[in-house]
Amino acid sequence: MKKLILIIFFSTIFLSSSYSATLVQALDTTYKNNSKLNAERENLKISKEKINEAKSDFLPSITISGYVSDENTTKLTNRKGAEIQSTDVEPSQESILIEQKLFQGLGGVANLKKNNIGLELSKLRLKKVEQEILLEAIEAYTNFVVSKKKVEINISNVNLLERQVENDKNRLERSEINLTDLAQSEASLAGAKAKLIEAENQLITSKLNYEKTIGVVSSYEELSETYVFNYELPGSLASANQIAKKENPDLNIAILELKQSQQDILIARSKLAPSASISFKMTQTDDTNSSYDETDKEILKAEASWPIFSGGKNIASLKKSKSLRNQKQLLLEDSKKSNKASVANAWSNFQSSKSFLTSIRFQVKAAEIANEGITNEYESGSDRSTLDVIQSNSILLDARINLVNSKRDFLLSQFMLLVSIGRLTGSYLGLN
Repeated sequence: MKKLILIIFFSTIFLSSSYSATLVQALDTTYKNNSKLNAERENLKISKEKINEAKSDFLPSITISGYVSDENTTKLTNRKGAEIQSTDVEPSQESILIEQKLFQGLGGVANLKKNNIGLELSKLRLKKVEQEILLEAIEAYTNFVVSKKKVEINISNVNLLERQVENDKNRLERSEINLTDLAQSEASLAGAKAKLIEAENQLITSKLNYEKTIGVVSSYEELSETYVFNYELPGSLASANQIAKKENPDLNIAILELKQSQQDILIARSKLAPSASISFKMTQTDDTNSSYDETDKEILKAEASWPIFSGGKNIASLKKSKSLRNQKQLLLEDSKKSNKASVANAWSNFQSSKSFLTSIRFQVKAAEIANEGITNEYESGSDRSTLDVIQSNSILLDARINLVNSKRDFLLSQFMLLVSIGRLTGSYLGLN
């Protein structure tokens, strides 16, 4: 009966169109479709275009312009005031201007370098978001699996206690136990049903979080509870720290932001330096006035400028850039410490969760043996009390729940260790 209720329950809450049955499939779906991750990919494209914008400062600019107008002269006099004959004209002009910057105080070079660094920064920020989203998907998936398993365990416990209550009612009729013993069994059953309701509510919450992060679901029966972690992990804390120094995105972002701030100083200095450019303009004007029919003009111009004073703005900009450079230097030092602590915490959590899982497995085996023995002794009419059976059932239930949680925690600790060293990425996990 309870199995039928379980099937109906899941069939009711899992009405959707598509589903990722395994963790790898869930990660693959997230990697392709997550909006935040795709938005960061667009940011990478923007950074590439910024490099093209910076390169444009070194290339000549060509401008073609022209105009056509209609001039009607109603009165025309000479200096003596006598009227002279006027002619209406329709002047037009076509021109082409070619300009080339020769020198801009090394600001253009610094800006190009800054944008090249910006492209690398965008790649690292994409990697950081990728790790965050994939870890979020792993947590959502594993929480969903755990919630489903807890419902099944609690349903099994309710079935067990229902049989015990029925058995105790029969034993009460035979005067093998008293009314207090039956009341204890019934109270235990009521508590088990309450825990089942709580587990079912947690399952609904886990489902909603899964759909928010990964996508919609259709059938809980397709949800794979087994997952084998096949990715290489560091063999020691020292090894993990060495990998993190090279691959952790947070640390490398801080390094590149410092390099960008150094280029900002050069850009600010260039605004205090002289600049030079050369231009060539060729103009053809037709029907200028009644005296001239056509004019052709060519102008070659070399121009230099040096900003002497601009209200202190340039100097203030340079000082600001230097302060930002100092700020980035301090943030880099903090990032190094944070990265080291993060790796140490992840490594410690990985080791402790592994040991804890081993202990919980022994606890479950022992609890199962004890529960079986106590139940058999109770049913055979020995001096075992109803309370002994209830306590044994409770210990076994808690052990099984702890085993489910510890399996999830151990799996998460492995992925979190990958995050700390910068390897929880689509390429490393083999996602498409």
